[in-house]
Amino acid sequence: MKKIGLIVNPIAGMGGRVGLKGTDGLDVLIKARELGSVPEAPAKAAKALEKLVPLKDEFKIFVAAGSMGEDEVKEAGLNYEVVYTPVSDETTSEDTVALAEMLEKNNVDLILFVGGDGTARDIFNAVETRVPAIGVPAGVKIHSPVYANTPESAGVLAYDYLRGANLTLRDEEVVDLDEEAFRQDRVEVALYGYLKVPYDETHLQGLKSQTPPSDEYAQESIALQVIDDMEDGVFYVIGSGTTPMQILKELGLPYTILGVDIIKDKQLVAKDVNENQLLEILGDHPFKLVVTPMGGQGYIFGRGNQQLSADVLRKIDKKDIIIIATPGKLHTLRDKDLMVYTMDDEVDAKLAGYYRVIVGYGYYQVKKISCYK
Repeated sequence: MKKIGLIVNPIAGMGGRVGLKGTDGLDVLIKARELGSVPEAPAKAAKALEKLVPLKDEFKIFVAAGSMGEDEVKEAGLNYEVVYTPVSDETTSEDTVALAEMLEKNNVDLILFVGGDGTARDIFNAVETRVPAIGVPAGVKIHSPVYANTPESAGVLAYDYLRGANLTLRDEEVVDLDEEAFRQDRVEVALYGYLKVPYDETHLQGLKSQTPPSDEYAQESIALQVIDDMEDGVFYVIGSGTTPMQILKELGLPYTILGVDIIKDKQLVAKDVNENQLLEILGDHPFKLVVTPMGGQGYIFGRGNQQLSADVLRKIDKKDIIIIATPGKLHTLRDKDLMVYTMDDEVDAKLAGYYRVIVGYGYYQVKKISCYK
């Protein structure tokens, strides 16, 4: 019988919708809860585990008690054994490391872990490349290519690996952002190590890449195109990233590189807003949304901009979504489709399809947004 280790970081991603750009640190977690954030990682763990249900008589899952995994496997009806109990209900990275070490001692064939880049760091600190691992994306910031495209993709990849599919084990980077710098609009990324991952390009995300400095002129020309096309009396929600930031910069307005801003009639309405602020400000007013894909990965919604939630996106028509990207950024995606994953199948299906992407002043490319499950 195969052995799987499951690690769920129950607070992963809680800072996203409320605009906190992560949940590293107890003070940030407390603030996220005060702003009304609720855990999403358990639901994402459940989506991955659903893919393993057909194999439930062929493996046992080793978990920690409570919210770090036991709750999810019990709900899925899977065979499991509790091998670790967290020190308190408020789990920490120390619990993640301790559980991963316990899973290695139990000779698991695979570790399935649910979280973000910080969780991947914890797994690396515990087992390095000694145990194969697959990440289920649940964090705000996910740069590391040890993660699958979606929770469902992680489940499928784990299923294939356990069934003996011909998958190469490949060392993939564990990288992470400095969250404090991130909140101050500075991107400081460091390589921390590698995890051994069953490799299948279909299911795994790429390494997050930045817009090349050589694309600065393209960013300026894209911004000028968006500004010239702006309509009076319409809210423009400007998504995160250096390319959307250039729009506010050209208008001489304060901006947030890694957050979401709102402008109207070329004046700033609100800076670095969260999901609730977006819903309150926009109300039933018409608005347009300017976004750029995540370099190297292709996510338009659902990764790094969780403020643009399903509830926000439900209010907008596809024709009012403006996608911008420099040629260099699109090149990092090769021929991959753009991706959307909001945890709402209806919204994802509504947003899927073909879009005209602004790549320069008067220049466009057609790209498809797909739903990956």
